[in-house]
Amino acid sequence: MSQTLPAGSLSGKTALVTGSSRGIGADTVRYFAEAGANVVVNYRNKAPRAERLAGQLRELGVEVLVVGADLTDPESVGAMFDEVRRAFGLLDILVLNASGGMEAGMAEDYALLLNRDAQVGVLDAALPLLSDDARVVFVTSHQAHFIRTTPTMPEYEPVALSKRAGEDALRARIPELTEKGVGFVVVSGDMIEGTITATLLERANPGAIAARREGAGRLYNVSEFAAEVAKAAIDPIPDGNTRLVGDTSSFGGE
Repeated sequence: MSQTLPAGSLSGKTALVTGSSRGIGADTVRYFAEAGANVVVNYRNKAPRAERLAGQLRELGVEVLVVGADLTDPESVGAMFDEVRRAFGLLDILVLNASGGMEAGMAEDYALLLNRDAQVGVLDAALPLLSDDARVVFVTSHQAHFIRTTPTMPEYEPVALSKRAGEDALRARIPELTEKGVGFVVVSGDMIEGTITATLLERANPGAIAARREGAGRLYNVSEFAAEVAKAAIDPIPDGNTRLVGDTSSFGGE
């Protein structure tokens, strides 16, 4: 991975990325650490993988806290932020990256519980720790961001609707966040090559990734998209609080 944020630009800062033991979350938290931030690696149930990543990040000379938490469990989320408070005191960057809903064997309302209710719950739990100029970043997809005007694959629609519900619930908090001096940005990306979601979509709808790649011209890979998420944490807040990554020509308005 190449340097994405200016070296030392986050020295003295602390960043937490939900779902950061792998994929986009792991690359995002690595970019923060490379820029000098102390980081919190959050995972749900893969502690060894999270610890391996933490070991790599500590070699960069930053402090790393590894915390397992089920984001759909308020007590678990509260315990996570208690650990963050003890370790770092304040939090400067919160990236709401963890999402799901296509996993097998989950309850019918799991997507909404994770992608809407849990996102708001994590923000509420983090608020007392957010510094005066903190930044909150919510990670979503074009298929979810534009779901009101552009249909998506049937296999993904319940997840897309739940993620858009989560985005809406978080956007409703912008006035409150602004009053506290906290910036908020939605980062929406096209299908990302190499993600779990893309793999599950391809399994459910063979050829979906190739078709989208052809329609878009190119698709971002995990590290490329993670770089955009990381930059959203320090760049000026864009119009509409939205950073669009990848082709949007085939999507209607929001």
